[in-house]
Amino acid sequence: MRVFYAALFVVLAFAGQASADVAEVYDFATRAEEQRYQQLISELRCPKCQNQNIADSNAPISKDMRDEVYRMMQDGASNDDIVGALVDRFGEFVQYKPPLDKRTIVLWAFPAIATLGGLLVVVGVIWRARRRGGEPALSAEDRARAEQILASQSKSDRQR
Repeated sequence: MRVFYAALFVVLAFAGQASADVAEVYDFATRAEEQRYQQLISELRCPKCQNQNIADSNAPISKDMRDEVYRMMQDGASNDDIVGALVDRFGEFVQYKPPLDKRTIVLWAFPAIATLGGLLVVVGVIWRARRRGGEPALSAEDRARAEQILASQSKSDRQR
């Protein structure tokens, strides 16, 4: 009987989840218009979920944004108009690819700056190693002391 109730609970839980995940259905005049809609909603970020686009988000705000994109498309708005309206309403955060301007130049330049910095560090390490040349890292006295310590450790390991 317990198994029956457990199975019933699982079925009901998944049924509730399935009804919650029902996607809204929009009517498009052409396949190109539907593809344009899909592209737009995949390029806009959910303000609540943060790293999820509005196409994949189940948040109510994402549904409102999808509805707004559809409504504006039906009114004949261009992609730039739609994105601009959503940016005005929710801020530049909703764009996965913010425009290049004086406020975002560091964001766009950071990968190049980090790569250049890493290359400079590698070149510096190589240059210092070559400049040092064949000099031993330890003096003769330090090397003899290290060998003595290692020999005494290996002797105590063998005695165990």
